Amino acid sequence: MLNSNIPAGDLDQKWNDYKGHVKLVNPANKRNLEVIIVGTGLAGASAAASLGELGYKVKAFCFQDSPRRAHSIAAQGGINAAKNYQNDGDSIFRLFYDTIKGGDYRSREANVHRLAEVSANIIDQCVAQGVPFAREYGGMLSNRSFGGVQVQRTFYAAGQTGQQLLIGAYQALERQVALGNVEMYTRHEMLDTVLIDGKARGIIARDLITGELERHFGHAVLLCSGGYGNVFYLSTNAMGCNVTAAWKAHKKGAYFGNPCFTQIHPTCIPPTGHHQAKLTLMSESLRNDGRIWVPKKAGDERRAVLIPEDERDYYLERKYPSFGNLSPRDISSRAAKQVCDEGRGVGATGLGVYLDFADAIKGLGEDVIRERYDNLFEMYERITDENPYKVPMRIFPAVHYTMGGLWVDYNLMSTLPGLHVIGEANFSDHGANRLGASALMQGLADGYFVIPYTIGNYLASTKLEKIGTDHPDAKRTEGEVASRNKALLDVDGKRTTASFHRELGKIMWEHCGIARSESGLTRALAEIPKLREAFWKDVKVLGDPAELNPSLEHAGRLADFLELAELMCLDALERRESCGGHFREEYQTEEGEARRDDLAFCHVAAWEYRGPGTNPLRHVEPLAFENVHLATRSYK
Repeated sequence: MLNSNIPAGDLDQKWNDYKGHVKLVNPANKRNLEVIIVGTGLAGASAAASLGELGYKVKAFCFQDSPRRAHSIAAQGGINAAKNYQNDGDSIFRLFYDTIKGGDYRSREANVHRLAEVSANIIDQCVAQGVPFAREYGGMLSNRSFGGVQVQRTFYAAGQTGQQLLIGAYQALERQVALGNVEMYTRHEMLDTVLIDGKARGIIARDLITGELERHFGHAVLLCSGGYGNVFYLSTNAMGCNVTAAWKAHKKGAYFGNPCFTQIHPTCIPPTGHHQAKLTLMSESLRNDGRIWVPKKAGDERRAVLIPEDERDYYLERKYPSFGNLSPRDISSRAAKQVCDEGRGVGATGLGVYLDFADAIKGLGEDVIRERYDNLFEMYERITDENPYKVPMRIFPAVHYTMGGLWVDYNLMSTLPGLHVIGEANFSDHGANRLGASALMQGLADGYFVIPYTIGNYLASTKLEKIGTDHPDAKRTEGEVASRNKALLDVDGKRTTASFHRELGKIMWEHCGIARSESGLTRALAEIPKLREAFWKDVKVLGDPAELNPSLEHAGRLADFLELAELMCLDALERRESCGGHFREEYQTEEGEARRDDLAFCHVAAWEYRGPGTNPLRHVEPLAFENVHLATRSYK
């Protein structure tokens, strides 16, 4: 059985007691300890800045040309924090409860409560960094609502919250770079984990400019490499987002937790054709003022302005009157799919619903809506050539976030000693469905306020021998990486990586997307190995390994996606229940809602890699709910 290492004691005292009794590293010794950080988005940049400030030597790696290009920059709507500025009944417990309920009771209580506790500190930290949060007329920080809650706790900076928070973390990181505490390696991609005496002690990275493989060592490794939504090909993620760092660690012994838990975001610009390589997110914050509807009659192709009010179905308001258009993402996405399946979708493809601001503009005035959402409206118009001040937006669900990730304990350490995992790369906080505005909260909480304590505890408790770059385990790992790269180049087939990726995405979206079934998942598990075999026989990878080679980069990432996809479908098949974003069609109520099986599946599934050609082993971490009682999730 997995040991989550949750501290004893009352829930609201666990974190304080932990901090009070945790082992510390002497300040004079910190300069002799080196931490490798992979990924410099919100989680990685905040962790690197914090550990550098504490005196550790830090090496930070990103495959972009600057940490400012991390995908965290794309987050739009806001960041949650239990500050109760609106005096509307918010509290640490309510944020904790909403997150547990929103995740459909598939997250660990202790981790979620810690997240709620430190959330308020994040806002203070970011304000001190100069993050330009929106403010009320009198100067107080402003808040807005997000799906799944009935209070206003989301802090925001127009529609570019992720960008502003990342700039704040980036400035803190660059300060440590200038002081010599952090060494920054841009345009470097981690391709494997180096284990020495069973502990994570380093990485093999490829310099993406020269193609050279490099060995880097430290006393601990910290993965902050984001999620794996691009396994679906079409997603809201940046094109470069991938699973390689986490997957390589998984194959070295880090268990993968709940890989099938994928979030489908309900508020994305619909796809327009097969030419697309990614989708565009429209912030969930738009659902504060926009009303979602479709025609009541199937096949109604009239323009939105010609459909009278009594012929419109505001289906979220009808089905979930308590939350309406701010229903959680998983529920809203399934509802949109349902009305489109009924033939009531809008747009040329029929894969769309309206997000209409006419009532808000009439009631509040266009100036107010422009002040709240102007950059989002401008982005929508640039992409669609439609003015959302005049006509409704068209939206449709799309893959957005992954709640699954490498399994970690309360210390945020994986099953590989020394390998800590934070942010979206771990599984820990969101259960089967992430509430909006919680991703930024988790990334910064982990980086600024959690990992400085927990990684210090590991370093103070563990005897770590000094190692050199010529260590035989490191040489062997580098050789394995070089062999994989050579194998990709030696295939010399006829098909592009994009054609294989697009085919994989189609399989995953149809069989492991908004809805899953035993027959569909069984079919996917038959098709994916065949596609993977075809990839290794017929992919065309251009160029040479010892040079700038995007073709090799993409092929390596796709090879990992082709392995991950099989594990995702296997996990979805084994979880014979519906919960959050994991909706098995065989397990639903008469009203079409998710039906959990708490007796059989109130646990985390953590998968152990056992080698090629061998089925992975499914481990279980039981989830105990002592402070929030298990209940049927309802937003009606």
